[in-house]
This record gives sequence, C-alpha cells and structure tokens, in this order.
Amino acid sequence: MPIYASDAFLKSEGDRFGWVGGRDDQARLVCILPYILIEKRGLRMVRFCTATIPLSGELDLEEERRFLSSVVEHFRATGADMIIPSGNSAIFRTYPDGAAAAPYGTFIKDLIEPEEVLLSKIRQTYRHNIRKARAAGVHVKCGHQYLDECYELIAETLKRSGSNFKSPHDFRRRVTALGEHVKIFVAEQGGVVQGCMVSPFSEHTAYNCWAGSRAEPVLGAMHLLHWEAIRHFRAMGVLRFDFQGVRINPEKGSKQEGIRTYKQGFGGALVQGYLWKFPLRRLPSIAYSLAVRLLMGGDIVDVEHRRARVGTTAAGSSC
Repeated sequence: MPIYASDAFLKSEGDRFGWVGGRDDQARLVCILPYILIEKRGLRMVRFCTATIPLSGELDLEEERRFLSSVVEHFRATGADMIIPSGNSAIFRTYPDGAAAAPYGTFIKDLIEPEEVLLSKIRQTYRHNIRKARAAGVHVKCGHQYLDECYELIAETLKRSGSNFKSPHDFRRRVTALGEHVKIFVAEQGGVVQGCMVSPFSEHTAYNCWAGSRAEPVLGAMHLLHWEAIRHFRAMGVLRFDFQGVRINPEKGSKQEGIRTYKQGFGGALVQGYLWKFPLRRLPSIAYSLAVRLLMGGDIVDVEHRRARVGTTAAGSSC
C-alpha cells in the first residue's frame, strides 16, 4: 500500500480523512481511494492523496470511471462543496463524467532490477556528474537530524522560483508524523549541505516528496543524492522510486520543462494520467475558483486548460 494511503500520512494532513471503497457485483471490496476533507473559510473541499488503489487485480478503465463517478455522488450527498485537484501523488488513469481534468504524469523507477542495470539507465551526463561529485568530496547522509537544514534549503529553493512553502512547524509536524516511514537525505561537502530530499516510503514505493538545494550546489551533488537514495531504498526492499510529478507537454524553455528533463534523466518510466476536480455545489465552487485565480493564477487544472487554449489559438492562427 502506498504511504500516502496510510493512516499516519492522512492524519498528518488533517483531522478529517478516510477511505472510499468500491465493490463489484458480488459486493466484494475491489478498490479504495484515500481522501482528506479540508474545511477553510466556510468551504468543504475534498482532496485525494493517491489515485484509485485496486485490491484484487487491475480495474479496467470503465470500471474505474464508474467508481469515480460514484465517489463524486458520495461526496455530493455528504455536503461537500467541491473536489479539488489532488497533489502530484494522485495521478488518475481516468476521471468521472463532468470533471475538469488536465494531463499529468510522473517518472517511476523500478527498483527490482540489479543495481548495475539501474545505473546504466541513468543519463550518461548524470553518471559523469555523480563521479565528479564523489571526486569533489560530496557525501550523501541520511537522518532526521538534518530536518531543520532541509526545511531551510527547500524553502529557499521554492522562494527562488517565486513559490511559498509551509511553516517550519507544519513541515516538522508532517515529517515526524510519518515516523520510520520517511527518510531525510542530504548531500554534504566539507560540512556544508549542498542539497536535500525528504522521501516518505513504504515497501510499495518511495517518493521524491520535497527536495531543495543551494543556489549553486557542487556539480553533481543532486544527481549523487538521488542515486544514493535509489540505492538505499532498493537495499531496503522498496519496490519503486517515484519522482512525483511532471507536466506532460511543458512549455519549451520553462521551469516545468527543466523539471521534467531532470527527472527523466534518471531512467524511470513515464506514467501518464490526469489530475481532476469537480464542482459539487455551484456557488462555493465559483468562489473557490475565483480565490485560487487571484492568489495563484489558478490551480493546476486551470493553468493547464489555459495553456492548452493558448496553444490551440496559436496553432490556428496564420500570417
């Protein structure tokens, strides 16, 4: 089971959470979907923490679509106002009728393969940078004692890209709530932390949840950090490493294209799907959309829809 479906993770996200189950024609439980309920400024919003989790073999796409449609009706009946886009840990294969959806994906590296095979699939320039970082004295360490340094690096990294991060208290609370199911990695040279990654995990999958670096880290430090984390989880018996989220067709030269290119270089398989949202009550949903648009320029579904419209207009114009 993914760590994001666990009781510990859901509790770290909020006080109100649960799992919706889907049953087959013989009333057997065949899938679950974990969620949290966010109540803010009078709005009741549902957010999923993973995609649909099958319990006895894969669902076909139509079965999953019907299940998600029933989930929508369940939350409508409970009085929720909207289902908001899930984080980049919840990439669905399909979505219910009436949802607003946007394509999204992630790169997943299968850790069952031998270590030498995993390394051979990493981009050649990355392997070169890993060797250079080692030669420069970069060492990767793991431990909760690096939690505060990680927070500073992650917050600084996001600030450089114009984004805000959660408070130190909230970050510490969420990480410590996972106990032994989270690893904190740092790449260090001469006592100076060059980069970091916080990775929740279970036997099912380890995730690149939060990562950050100095403005100008030692060349290859982050490549070495990710490679050593992959080796670490493989040795623990974890089955997969998920780089957690990429845009499918990012704009050329954009930050999102750079993120995708970086994650792709580690040789994982691209898994494509969708993020989606659903307005359960019209007026609260409009209020949510307006607020998110004013604060952030829209949620990820809005941003992708707007980008697609611009692309379609550009493709249809002529000189």
